[in-house]
Amino acid sequence: MTDALKSADIQMIKRLIPHRYPFLLVDKVVAIDGYRSACGIKNVTMNEPHFQGHFPDNPIMPGVTIVEAMAQSAAVMVGMALDMQDKNLAVYFMAIDKCKFRRKVVPGDILEMKIETLRGKPGGKVWKFSGMATVNGEMACEVEFTAMMDLGGTGA
Repeated sequence: MTDALKSADIQMIKRLIPHRYPFLLVDKVVAIDGYRSACGIKNVTMNEPHFQGHFPDNPIMPGVTIVEAMAQSAAVMVGMALDMQDKNLAVYFMAIDKCKFRRKVVPGDILEMKIETLRGKPGGKVWKFSGMATVNGEMACEVEFTAMMDLGGTGA
């Protein structure tokens, strides 16, 4: 991998992680700096299924889906850095720590998720990340999370 920052559009994302509608929660990942950092982008729209029940008269993106979107962004970052497209990368949460929500995320918002690797290396299965999600520069969520990156998709 060169020193140039990389990006992944929706087609590349689908080659890297197994998530699909309605649970694919990241539209693109930009500024991928190896497996060190990246920025995920989620365009929040009213036609997402969770808004039917959370809450129909006052739609708010559930906090757990914000954290999931950050985890998907991290998986794309690692997948790009390790050339894992079309290789059945599976990702499993192991821990979610220091999670705080600061503002609502609603339809029409563009969620920017800055992800940094705190621990992890090529060939390793357990990775720890910090994530910060913002809307128009305003903090929506901050979190640290640990995930197992199963590079063969076996769950072992």
